[in-house]
Amino acid sequence: MRKEQFLGSQTAKNGFLNEDDIVNKFNNWMADEDTKKWLSIMQYELDKIEFVKAVKLSGHKTDVQVQVTIKLKDAIDAQNLQVKLVSNPKGFNQIDKRWVDKYVEMWEMPNQITELLKLYSGELKPNISSPKDKRRMFADEFTIDDQNVMVDWLTNNKMLIISDILKGRGQFAAEWMLVAQKTKENSRWVLKPMNFCLNYFGSGEVMITKLGNFKIGKITMQRKGGDNGRKTANMLQFKINPAELFEDSI
Repeated sequence: MRKEQFLGSQTAKNGFLNEDDIVNKFNNWMADEDTKKWLSIMQYELDKIEFVKAVKLSGHKTDVQVQVTIKLKDAIDAQNLQVKLVSNPKGFNQIDKRWVDKYVEMWEMPNQITELLKLYSGELKPNISSPKDKRRMFADEFTIDDQNVMVDWLTNNKMLIISDILKGRGQFAAEWMLVAQKTKENSRWVLKPMNFCLNYFGSGEVMITKLGNFKIGKITMQRKGGDNGRKTANMLQFKINPAELFEDSI
């Protein structure tokens, strides 16, 4: 197979709707044309593969781990895939959500940044008169000095933030992103190395949007909201549009 045919997004002959379908495709790789292409993108020579086993994980950036046994070798190679299922080409997908204090632990935030993010997420109530939303503050409601401090801190820590929210850390850090448009028939997919995704979604400036949220490249940082008014609405979340990778692969 020539490498060129794997550069763009591909149309799947059979639809897939969830991570279990992805696992099943890998476990039946010899009869599945999509999976053969995925393994080739991962730089495996198909005629040298002896066995493939995929397992679904939870609680990690990796959704599916694929274990590949190569003929005449004792070692088993493992590839960690993050699976993003989309139904709408304009739809946004949550990639990380935590309480602000958890991000403080991860990124050693100074007190001023911590307080601003808690005002932004709603853990702390607005400290201004007549806020747009009595539950929280938007970024454009901060003083100009606070806005600049926030943008500067995000800019200086941009690569750390993007790596943690997209790739993760440790044994189950994601090495690939598989985006699948989930329909019952003629699904599309695109498979990219995670380092490509870090550069792609991280490209662009840190800025405050017209709606008063933060953009870190192509990543939106915002208050979680929803949850029928429960406290978890005050968590911080990060979102991307995974379907953008289809456009980049044409």
